[in-house]
Amino acid sequence: MAAIIALDDVLDATVLIGKILTKKGHTVHTFTEEDDAIAHAKSNKIDLAILDIKLKKMSGVEVLAILKNIDPAMRAIMLTGYPTIETAREAISLGADEYCVKPIDRDELEEKVEKVLLISKE
Repeated sequence: MAAIIALDDVLDATVLIGKILTKKGHTVHTFTEEDDAIAHAKSNKIDLAILDIKLKKMSGVEVLAILKNIDPAMRAIMLTGYPTIETAREAISLGADEYCVKPIDRDELEEKVEKVLLISKE
């Protein structure tokens, strides 16, 4: 299955994502600090990054840009509690494949992760 990182400034959100996707057979590494997630991506192959748009030091969109520099093939799903067309457009223009609205819905997350991972195999 896939190697996934989840980055959210709220620990409970990363724990939830980890539980949901681990049950699906994925390897999930969770982070609440941008620097830790970026360092992990530099030294490990990541298939998918799930990033909250609002983080502590930088935005999820900024982290996405850094991760795409590390590995342009990496897939990404953005999380937001404040969905706007501008945010979605910006995230997708930087290479996000999907976005999910918080609070996280298990079925929606599973569906979007499966869809995004299928794209990477084409």
